[in-house]
Amino acid sequence: MQFPGTWTIPAPRRQTRRLRLGSVDLGGDAPICVQSMTNTLTEDVAATVAQIKRLGEAGCEIVRVAVPHMEAARAIAEIRKQTDLPLVADIHFDHRLALAAADAGCDGLRINPGNIGAEAHVQEVVAAARDKGLPIRIGVNGGSLEKDLMVRYGGASPVAMVESALGHVAILEKQGFGDIKISLKASDVPRTVAAYRLLSKRCDYPLHVGVTEAGGLFPGVVKSALGIGMLLAEGIGDTLRVSLTRDPVEEVRVGYEILKSLGLRQRGPDIISCPTCGRTRIDLFSILDAVEKRLMGVMAPIKVAIMGCVVNGPGEAREADVGIAGGMGKGILFRKGEVVRKCREEELVDVLMAEVAVLEEEWRKTLKTG
Repeated sequence: MQFPGTWTIPAPRRQTRRLRLGSVDLGGDAPICVQSMTNTLTEDVAATVAQIKRLGEAGCEIVRVAVPHMEAARAIAEIRKQTDLPLVADIHFDHRLALAAADAGCDGLRINPGNIGAEAHVQEVVAAARDKGLPIRIGVNGGSLEKDLMVRYGGASPVAMVESALGHVAILEKQGFGDIKISLKASDVPRTVAAYRLLSKRCDYPLHVGVTEAGGLFPGVVKSALGIGMLLAEGIGDTLRVSLTRDPVEEVRVGYEILKSLGLRQRGPDIISCPTCGRTRIDLFSILDAVEKRLMGVMAPIKVAIMGCVVNGPGEAREADVGIAGGMGKGILFRKGEVVRKCREEELVDVLMAEVAVLEEEWRKTLKTG
């Protein structure tokens, strides 16, 4: 989006180093990728693999799994056999868990400077990562910053978080290790944004952006959209996770919506829906909910409109590729604002999805033909 004489949104992307995490490229000019984290017990392989499958279907490109003990670390070996998605082992407190996860076949490691322990332990992790060809994420969290930095800066300030990250970058760099990405997460937007802004001026490593512990659906979406959105609009960020106290599939959905809203990526449909008013004579909330769920597996970058007024709906959604509008027990299917079919209200969702399937098939054919 360009505004002559003023500014461009988003700003040009910050140039970072490029690294490989499993089958995914990060940094440089690679697409900003969306990731999430499982909330199953990692040692419950069946449940974890099932959730990873659902995440992959929603578009998740990197999955992080918790590794709180050796049983979880060893389970990665079996999980790895059952999924192609890149797996990152999330390590806290015990560096030996990172070594075990690396041996089990993870694609990357996340270590927390605030609790991973002595430099000698970090050096062991680096040696294992180099041997296996694994990148390391230095994941700074405002809630677990090193005690000496907390005392020196009077809390987990943005400057303290940046110093924590760069201090551990120096440990890795001393060993000639450069496959590094960094995150600086706090539970509030201003501190998170300030920390990433500072760090982006001091290194060229890929940055994983997000607001941690953002809350449930409403506060979490708002905080994430603001924090992640501001950073991406400034050209900062190479991969992201939306943190919600919800099903992690919702994190992926919100992540793509943030990227789509800034024109940075287009995966799947863009949904247009009216906010409802006194003219609405249709159960638009239920219809929209049903359509959103059924569009989860659709990849085509189409615009889909869900309108609650047959009078103005098609005209208001004229730019949509396809849409429905209804009222008083009936509705219409329209394309590009033109009515193509009338039907009963209870048929609207199925009629719409049938048309979406046609558009999806046409889109896939264009991909095959180049």
